[in-house]
Amino acid sequence: MADTITVNGSEHSIPDDPRVTLLDFLRHNLDLTGTKKGCDHGQCGACTVIVNGIRINSCLTLAVMHDGDSVTTIEGLGTTDEPSPLQQAFLEHDGYQCGYCTPGQICSATAMLQEIANNWPSDASDDLEGSIAISGEEIRERMSGNLCRCGAYANIVAAIEHVAGGEKP
Repeated sequence: MADTITVNGSEHSIPDDPRVTLLDFLRHNLDLTGTKKGCDHGQCGACTVIVNGIRINSCLTLAVMHDGDSVTTIEGLGTTDEPSPLQQAFLEHDGYQCGYCTPGQICSATAMLQEIANNWPSDASDDLEGSIAISGEEIRERMSGNLCRCGAYANIVAAIEHVAGGEKP
C-alpha cells in the first residue's frame, strides 16, 4: 500500500487515526478549508469533492479508504487569478449568495459535466443509451444532492448551462 493520498496534485500521508473522515483530513490536516462541513450526514453536499473523477460527499468517507486515490477540492479547480470556467460563471451569474455551499456546488457541477460528457444517464435523461442532452431539468436532477440555503438555484443552473454551452461568461 502507498499510504498516501494525492490532493490537488500533491501527495500527502494518510493520517494514522483510521477514524478521520476525508472532510476532516482536508480541513484540519491539510488546511484546505474550501470544502465545508454542512450537515455531516451526507445530505447537503457542502463537502463535495472529486475522487478519481467521481464526486463524493467527503463527510461520509474515511481518509484511510482513499489510499492511492486522487482528490480534487475547490482549491484544485482554479485560483483567484485564474478561476475555472465554472468558478467564473458562478461569479458572472451570481450563483453564490452567502457562498457556503459554493465550493461543493462547483465541485459537483465539474464532475456532473464530465458525467454528461461520458453519457452517464440520470433519472431525468430521455435516453439511457444515447447522448445526454444538457438541459435545466438534467442539471437540476444531477445537482439535487447539493443544497443552497439561500435559494440561488436559478443562478446556479444558469452558470452551469453557460459553461455546458461552451460560452464564456
